[in-house]
Amino acid sequence: MNTANPIDNLQTLLRCPSITPAEGGAISALAAMLGNLGFAVSRETASEPGFDDIENLYARIGTEGPHLMFAGHTDVVPVGNASDWSHPPFGAEIADGMLYGRGAVDMKGGIACFVAALARYISAHGAPNGSVSLLITGDEEGPAVNGTTKLLEWAAAKGEHWDACLVGEPTNPDQIGDMIKIGRRGSISGHITVAGTQGHAAYPHLADNPLRGIIRLTQALMTPVFDHGTDDFQPSNLEVTSIDVGNTATNIIPAKATADFNIRFNDTWSVETVQAEILRRLDAAAADPELRPGRPPVKYDISWSARPSHVFLTRNNALIHSLSQAIESHTGATPKLSTTGGTSDARFIKDYCPVVEFGLVGQTMHMVDERVAVADLETLTRIYQTFIERWFAHAVA
Repeated sequence: MNTANPIDNLQTLLRCPSITPAEGGAISALAAMLGNLGFAVSRETASEPGFDDIENLYARIGTEGPHLMFAGHTDVVPVGNASDWSHPPFGAEIADGMLYGRGAVDMKGGIACFVAALARYISAHGAPNGSVSLLITGDEEGPAVNGTTKLLEWAAAKGEHWDACLVGEPTNPDQIGDMIKIGRRGSISGHITVAGTQGHAAYPHLADNPLRGIIRLTQALMTPVFDHGTDDFQPSNLEVTSIDVGNTATNIIPAKATADFNIRFNDTWSVETVQAEILRRLDAAAADPELRPGRPPVKYDISWSARPSHVFLTRNNALIHSLSQAIESHTGATPKLSTTGGTSDARFIKDYCPVVEFGLVGQTMHMVDERVAVADLETLTRIYQTFIERWFAHAVA
């Protein structure tokens, strides 16, 4: 296998059925590629009660600073019905200039291109004047408990320190060069329970319908808007994702009702302040006298997701400019600096060093027939190589 060829690298990785939490051979294949390039490779299995063990990889070349990290994941989401695919999801077949496979863009393709870029860089320049490491997890598409967070803690405990990080997630909406992610909104989910009294629908005075309460509470969460956005972030947005009473009969008033919600919030808020605003809204709605004339306020309980994501924004000029210049030199495009989209493992890495995200076009990620244009693999590899060159030039200047 020619490690400098991103197509070879990606086909090798795609043929590994590494559906979370299975390693599927992907970590082994990547370890072999990096070992051949002179990296010191560690394979660390992380454990926590109640969760699957996850095998992760940390590899480093060089012993001194400056130290550049590339982060990503080899695990992929399930393929669904494999018969719906026009090409086998783990076959890594090429047809009409497209390479098919689960994980092609999210995100084995980014890993394949960065490894190829490293191979070309080392061939042209020798080992970097500093260090490059790869921090690769098998738990990004899962609960993210035994993945990046555990590997960062393990590496930091061994004395590892990083000056910057590039995450190879698919960030481009339409074509290579569209977008660099320089931050992410925060995210937190909640579960609300409203207590009622079960009874016959024909005798409502003998019951207490919790649906009246849950509907009013969820309305209060969604309106008015939380904010109108900031210079760097779009408006915060809360979505109610489920309302349920578990009722199969039409003539029974249920005993309780539940609702789930998720809010993606910008830098107007912190986890603590957005939680406080949500509680304020719920308390005000629960006490609304028009909702329950002659009755006490709605009784509700709320529980929060155990691992909220904090909002962050990267302002490291050397990192952002090196990547932007590399993109422009190979595509002619000026990438948009964005904080849109969901969460990624960058939310953990930002506590250790400045981090940005840039990878392939993400239009087919998690879809049947996930695929990447073969030409995009070469373009991204060239961008990554130029980025490595420019980042080290800035960092050692």
